Amino acid sequence: MSALSLVPPRLKMSGGRRASVTAALFFFFILCDFLRSSQAQTPTPSPAPAPVTCGQRSNTSCEECLRNVTCLWCRPTQQCMDYPVRNILPPGSVCPLTDARWGVCWVNFQILIITMSVLAGVIIIGVLICCFCCCKCEKTGNKREDAKVERQTHARKARQKARRSEMQLRHDEIRSKYGLAKDNPYARMDDH
Repeated sequence: MSALSLVPPRLKMSGGRRASVTAALFFFFILCDFLRSSQAQTPTPSPAPAPVTCGQRSNTSCEECLRNVTCLWCRPTQQCMDYPVRNILPPGSVCPLTDARWGVCWVNFQILIITMSVLAGVIIIGVLICCFCCCKCEKTGNKREDAKVERQTHARKARQKARRSEMQLRHDEIRSKYGLAKDNPYARMDDH
C-alpha cells in the first residue's frame, strides 16, 4: 500500500498541483535559509562618531564648513558659525551679506537672496498667467458650447413644431373624411 492511498480522496492532488506546491515549499525554504544566513553575516553597527559642530570647522575651508546645512561661512574672518535661525537673514553684525556664504561657496548670500526672489516672482507670475489664460479659454469655450447647444435646441423645437402641424393636418383630414370635422369647435355634438 502506498502513502498516497492512505490520503483521503478529497485531499489528493494531481501531479501538476503537487509539483507546484513542492516548488513553492522549496523556494520558501531557500528564502528562509537566505534570510537566516544574511542575518548571521550582518555586523553589529559601530557607534556613530560625534557630529562636528560648525564652530569646530572654523579656519578650514568654505566647502568643509558648508557640508553641514546649518552652518554659515563668513569669508573675510574665515569663521564657520551656526546659521542664526531666529532671523531670516543673518544680521550684519554676524557677517555682511556680501561676504556670507550659505548652501554653496561660489554665490554670496546677497546674490542668492536676489536670485531666489526673482525666480519665485517669475514662477508666481507664470502660474497667474496660466490661471488667467485657462479661465479665459474656458469662458470662451463655454460661450461657444452654449451657443451650439442653443442652436441645437432651436432646431429641435422647429422640427417638433413642424411635426405637430403635419400631424394636426393629418388628423384634420381624417376627421373631415369621416365627417367628424366641426365648424365650431365649441358646438355640442348632435345626437342623431
